[in-house]
Amino acid sequence: MTPSPSPSPPSSPRNGWLQTYYSTRAAVSVAWILLAVTVGQAAPLVGAVLLVLYPAWDAAANYLDAAKTGGLRANPSQALNLAVSLLTALAVAAAVLTRAFPVLLVFGVWAVLSGGFQLATGVGRWRLGGQWAMVLSGAQSVLAGAFFLKMAGAVTAPAAAVIAPYAGFGAFYFLVSAIWLLEKARRNQDSALAG
Repeated sequence: MTPSPSPSPPSSPRNGWLQTYYSTRAAVSVAWILLAVTVGQAAPLVGAVLLVLYPAWDAAANYLDAAKTGGLRANPSQALNLAVSLLTALAVAAAVLTRAFPVLLVFGVWAVLSGGFQLATGVGRWRLGGQWAMVLSGAQSVLAGAFFLKMAGAVTAPAAAVIAPYAGFGAFYFLVSAIWLLEKARRNQDSALAG
């Protein structure tokens, strides 16, 4: 008796969403970086807006991901990341407008916190595959945040281009995760057809 093809794993729709999500996060990060190092450098107002938009986009992305994967209650690390990212966007706006405290200080605190939450989310999704890149990204974000905090006193008003390398590493890790999940889906499909 020939065994019937194994059904798709129950996590396939979730993996499909995560592949789309990670690809989108990578693309938006690359677009942000390009704007930051070109227009953001030449026009300080645009650079300031980009600094506010970066954590605001992170908040929106965390909300969308949580909504697609069981809601905020089922994803507490993303709920916390959403809250921290919204507060960061407001704090960055206040720092840019008032110059009362360094923008890099705000980004440092945010990178440490959001990196920790991203690491927790990656560990929670480990069985889905491709999460090692998210875990590394979260850990690197924590380290980058500590570096920003150390630099905050020396650099009082950083341009968006100062944050661009941090965004670049995030884009890289999101892209790696998307490719990993795409390859996993292809292997599962090949196995199902061969079975």
